[in-house]
Amino acid sequence: MAPIVTFIGIGTMGRPMAANVAKAGFDLIVHDVSADACTRFVAQHGGRVGASGEDLASADVIVTMLPTGADVVDALLDGAGAIGAALRPGTVVVDMSSADPVGTRALGKRLEAVGVHLVDAPVSGGVPRAEAGTLAIMIGSNDAGAIATAKPVLAALGDRHFEVGSLGCGHAMKALNNFVAGTAFVAATEAVQVGERFGLDPNLMMDVMNVSTGRCFNTEMVIKQQVVSGEFASGFALGLLAKDVGIAAGLAAAIGVPGALSGVIADRLGIARDMVGAAEDHTRAAEFWASLIAAD
Repeated sequence: MAPIVTFIGIGTMGRPMAANVAKAGFDLIVHDVSADACTRFVAQHGGRVGASGEDLASADVIVTMLPTGADVVDALLDGAGAIGAALRPGTVVVDMSSADPVGTRALGKRLEAVGVHLVDAPVSGGVPRAEAGTLAIMIGSNDAGAIATAKPVLAALGDRHFEVGSLGCGHAMKALNNFVAGTAFVAATEAVQVGERFGLDPNLMMDVMNVSTGRCFNTEMVIKQQVVSGEFASGFALGLLAKDVGIAAGLAAAIGVPGALSGVIADRLGIARDMVGAAEDHTRAAEFWASLIAAD
């Protein structure tokens, strides 16, 4: 029999992910801070809305897809309406949010104390791949049995699963991936702005880089399409990118990496977020940085 799945967080990413869990035939319970989001979800995709903490905790697998690790801790243990008191020994919690890996390990110890197993399994691929069920999933856990229990659910969500290490390693991998991507975005944007000011054509610059050593996801898929074009519609919020790079910077600091570049990039993105707005597309940071360039 397929496990009962509770999915907490029916937002931009959580909604299509939960829809694929329902489509795969799992007995699905959904919960979100927005009751309307849950009602709309059930009307469109099936499943049922969790009636209580006890109802949500009755699942074999509990998936969280929330904005921060602190939100996950609140939903499970510390917040108003937290389901912790109702959690059953043997339950597997799969946190698919982008969260601080140090905090994930602390949460894992608290859950372990009540017999609950934690798997961190953040994703990459954005909304299009969430809808298609083709997300890349980075899996961390101290318990091979918990991963085995989670795998059928994860199979409905992504087609590339990477078991990257012990608990927290999934969240570390996600943050470090987005640190590399964020750094490339900052660098490519700066290169275009410097080159254009000197007299180079930004589109031609990307053509050159894409057959040269500067080639990366941002030169191929972002700078021409979103920045130079003025579309600014990549679908990934500036606040989320700043958060993920901030997590990477925090991890570097926690393990004593001196002069970490992640801190510099986190600061640059954080300032842009504060000036542009966290909900704005991350590519709009380029507009802010362009505004800082002194006029002739």
